[in-house]
Amino acid sequence: MITCSEAVRRLWEYLDAMVDEADREAVEEHLSLCRRCCGELEFAVELRRRLLGSGRGDIPADVLRRLNQTLEELS
Repeated sequence: MITCSEAVRRLWEYLDAMVDEADREAVEEHLSLCRRCCGELEFAVELRRRLLGSGRGDIPADVLRRLNQTLEELS
């Protein structure tokens, strides 16, 4: 099974359907067992929904905080 950092690293490509079958299965297996990374998935889906649905206005503070936290973890 892949690690949390690997799952999070692949998350956006997974959501964009830009991973091969083996990577998709690895991410899905990890997500089925890891509550932390399921939270990252929910955050990514919500962020994408907000960005696509609203090209105007500010990003809510809680979303911006989680985005910055995720980016720091990826560094």
